[in-house]
Amino acid sequence: MNISDFHFIRPYFLLAVIPCIAIIVFLVRSRLSQGNWTAVCDEALLPYLLQDKAVTQSRWPLATGAIAAFCAIVALAGPTWERLPTPVFRNDSALVLVLDLSRSMDAADIKPSRLTMARYKIADILKQRKDGQTALVTFSGDAFTVTPLTNDTDTIDNQLSALTTEIMPSDGNNIGRALEKSEALFKQAGLQQGQILLLTDGGNVDDTIAIAKSLDAYQLLVLGVGTPEGAPIALPTGGFLKDDQGGIIVDKLDSNGLEKLAQAGNGTYQPITTDDADIKNLLSTVDAQTREKGEKNENLLLDQWSDKGPWLLLLVVPLAALSFRKGLLCLALMTLLPLPRNSYALDANKVWQDLWQTKDQQAQEAYNNKEYDKASELFKNPDWKAAAQYKSGTYDKAIENLKNNTSANGLYNQGNALAQSGQLKEALEAYNKSLKLNPADEDAKFNKELVEKELEKQKQDQQQQDQNQQNKDKDSKDNKNQDQNKSDDKSDESKQDNNQENKEEQKDSEQKASDKKPEQKPEQSQESTQNQPEKKDAGEQPKPDEAKNQSAKPEQAEKPDQQKNDDKKDSHPAEPLDTMSKEEQQASEQWLKRIPDDPAGLLRRKFQYQYEQQRGQH
Repeated sequence: MNISDFHFIRPYFLLAVIPCIAIIVFLVRSRLSQGNWTAVCDEALLPYLLQDKAVTQSRWPLATGAIAAFCAIVALAGPTWERLPTPVFRNDSALVLVLDLSRSMDAADIKPSRLTMARYKIADILKQRKDGQTALVTFSGDAFTVTPLTNDTDTIDNQLSALTTEIMPSDGNNIGRALEKSEALFKQAGLQQGQILLLTDGGNVDDTIAIAKSLDAYQLLVLGVGTPEGAPIALPTGGFLKDDQGGIIVDKLDSNGLEKLAQAGNGTYQPITTDDADIKNLLSTVDAQTREKGEKNENLLLDQWSDKGPWLLLLVVPLAALSFRKGLLCLALMTLLPLPRNSYALDANKVWQDLWQTKDQQAQEAYNNKEYDKASELFKNPDWKAAAQYKSGTYDKAIENLKNNTSANGLYNQGNALAQSGQLKEALEAYNKSLKLNPADEDAKFNKELVEKELEKQKQDQQQQDQNQQNKDKDSKDNKNQDQNKSDDKSDESKQDNNQENKEEQKDSEQKASDKKPEQKPEQSQESTQNQPEKKDAGEQPKPDEAKNQSAKPEQAEKPDQQKNDDKKDSHPAEPLDTMSKEEQQASEQWLKRIPDDPAGLLRRKFQYQYEQQRGQH
């Protein structure tokens, strides 16, 4: 210990001694004034009224409090006299991940596909990189930066699912352009060293070797994605990619060419494996360069003073324990409590989260965990709240939160919510407003066309239903006219039967008078009785067309008593129409749910914009 090195790290805390001394002086003077009883009592009686021993004991709490306060102030000031050497080194290793998004990456010689396996490998690499900077570059006919060098690997991980071969604005396999883009990222960050990890199945390797040699201090690592046997290249529209002669192209992994490329870039080549052996081999190269850099900088030390103040707090602990004997410390702590308020039952977990995260941070975490209802309650921003409500299916609430957002994206999201809730006309209007502000929005155009097609289909279905209803009403009217005609025919037949009966009775009477044969009357009466209903039944037999209409209209019964319920039965055809309307509405809702949620749309437009800019410069 060198006394000359003794000093305070935070000397301004020693100023707290001044108010502390003032408080102690005030307390001592107040105690002395309380002990002066001569002004109110005879001095000769004071020895019999006061207890000197008790007064002497009451001074100890003040003394212990003063000592504890001085010790705490000195501890806060940070007394020190010793230096501790601390190495100065931070892992700022830089790694640029270069992903091939050419059509050949859709080949399925490794399941599920080359591109999917490459994305899995990138996700594994990001999980193992605890520190250092990482970037992501994609390429096909040209190269584009997805994420620049950053310490936040979660940002890159969130972008992986949107990386497909369809988002690239041009076809090809320009590895050299991707290496140049990676080198530009290093130079923009001011880094003299770094690694480039190329994930590809091959390409124009011979033309790229010269570029790999010019990378200087930037090491090139290559992960070969695919198999030597190869596989056909699947197309998004179905089928496989063919050459000019119509033959199916079988793309194979160019292991030899990629190995030469890695050697030219002073790196290593590793074919892809089903386990993590390939990642371990590649990352061991990155870690080796990081360790080498750390060994070179291990002599860079920073002197830090060792704070001895916490040791003084050990003196405060027993003094605080003595204060508990009189309950003074508890009384002092109670004075720090706020005034009582209304008591509410709080969730302990919720209170703990509020201490460390804001409401928006809690909502974002809930949104990432697909707890959309909880996220919609926690979000304060109406746009974020609407996004969570859209995911949870509460489209009406999402529309309410988006109604004041008049931007192009806000109107586009409002149109999606309206379409999902079945308000197609309002959704079409929102899409039109969005396209008016941003005519280049391909997603809005696509969704608008879908909604227009659905509206046209609903219009045609409604016209068809109206036509069917008119035909049904016309058939019902024709059936009523036929029933009326049938009733008239029955009346005519009834009159003819009565005349026939009268004639037979007259004939029977004449025969009875002349022949005196009564046994013939029952027979004739029986025949008359039998023939009458037969004629009636023959008259009621419907025609083929009438029978068809009756089978189609069960409410038109043959009994006359049931004609009283015609008005009620005429209302029945409306019920199937209502049922059909509900079914069609459900079908339309299911159809609208098939509107694609394209997370890659932003990257597609970004790459297209950069591609057009680069072409304009050339």
